[in-house]
Amino acid sequence: MPNVLPKRIISADCHINEPPHVFDNVPAKLKARAPKMLRGADGGDGWSFDGAPPKRTFGIEATAGRAAGDKKMSGLRFDEILPGNHQGKAHVEDMDKDGIDVSVVYPAYAAQAYVMPDRELGVACMRSYNDWILSEFQGASPKRIVGLPLLPVDDGMEICVAEFDRCIRTGARAILIPGIPVRPYHDRYYDPLFARASEAGIPLTFHRTFGGRAQEADWDGIADLKITAGGTVWRFFSAVRSFTYLVYAGVFDRHPNLKIVAAEVNMGWLPFWLQTMDQNVTVRSELHDATLQQSKAPVDHMGTNLFVTILDDAVGFELIASHPWLADCAMWSSDYPHSVTLWPRSRQILAELAKDLKQDQLDKIACGNAARVYGV
Repeated sequence: MPNVLPKRIISADCHINEPPHVFDNVPAKLKARAPKMLRGADGGDGWSFDGAPPKRTFGIEATAGRAAGDKKMSGLRFDEILPGNHQGKAHVEDMDKDGIDVSVVYPAYAAQAYVMPDRELGVACMRSYNDWILSEFQGASPKRIVGLPLLPVDDGMEICVAEFDRCIRTGARAILIPGIPVRPYHDRYYDPLFARASEAGIPLTFHRTFGGRAQEADWDGIADLKITAGGTVWRFFSAVRSFTYLVYAGVFDRHPNLKIVAAEVNMGWLPFWLQTMDQNVTVRSELHDATLQQSKAPVDHMGTNLFVTILDDAVGFELIASHPWLADCAMWSSDYPHSVTLWPRSRQILAELAKDLKQDQLDKIACGNAARVYGV
C-alpha cells in the first residue's frame, strides 16, 4: 500500500512564460531595442530579441492544460496558453488543482538576456524581469510563490552582488544563476557572491543548461532555440560538471552555508557520480593531486550544500533504499507547464513512486527539503 501522503507538497521547479509587458521597466533610452512578443510565421506568438520574427513560438513550454491530441512543439498564440503561465493568482489556482502548497518558479525566455551582445540592455532586461517576477507574479501570493530573479553573474561581481541585494530587498527568497556561465562556478571570482548568499541564507539555483551560450553545436542550439529529445536527455546530466568542481575545489569549505540547487536533473545518477568522486579522491590523493581541495567526503555535501529537483524518477526512488542520503537532497517538482509536466497528477504519481519509502523520507522529498532550503 502506498504511504499516506503528507498534507503539504512543494513543487521546487515550475515555470512561467513571460507576458508582453515583462520588459516594460527597462530605461526609456533602451525601450526601442527591448525584446518584444511578436507573431511568428507559424501563426503562434514568440519572443523576438533582435526585431526579427521570433525564432520559435510558444508550444512545448506551455503544454499544461492542453488535450493529448492538441499538443504541439510550437505555434501557440499567447492567448491560447493557461493564464497560470503568467498570472500569479491563476498560477496558484492551478497549484490547487495539483495539491501543491508552494511553487518555486523559474523564468523562460527572459534568460536570453544572458547572451544579449548589448550588455547594458541585457542587464536592464534582467532587472525588469526581476521587478515583474517578484512584485507582480510572486506578489500575487507571496506565501505560496517563490519567484526566481535572474542574477547577472557575467557582468562583473559588483553589478552582480548589487542586483542580488536589490532582489533581496524586493522579496526574493532564492536567486537563479545561469546554467552555462562565462566562468565556471568553482572560480574564485564568485567568492563575493557566495559569501553574500551564505550570509543572507539565500540559495542559488540553476536549471540544467538554461541561461548562457551553448559550448558546442548540437541538435539544440541557443541561436535558433531548438528543443529536441536528444538535448532533453543529456540535460538531465548537466549538473555533473558543476557539482564535481564545486566539491573538489573546496567551494563549500570556504562557504559552508552555501546552498546550490540543480533543477530538473533527477537523482538516479547521483550514487554513481558519488562513487566515481570517491574513487578519484582515493586514487588522485595518492598522486598528490593539488586540485583536490575539499576537506569532507563528497557525500557530506548532499542535502547540506547540494540539492536536486526531481520528476517521475523511478530509478532514483528505488535507489533510496540503498542510498538513504538521496532523500535528504531531492525535492519534488511538477515542471508546470512544460511538456513533461506531472500537473495536475503530482499527488497520484508521488504516491506510486514513494510506495516503498519510509514516511520521513517521503516527507523530505515532498516538502521538507524545499521548505528548509527556501524558507517556506
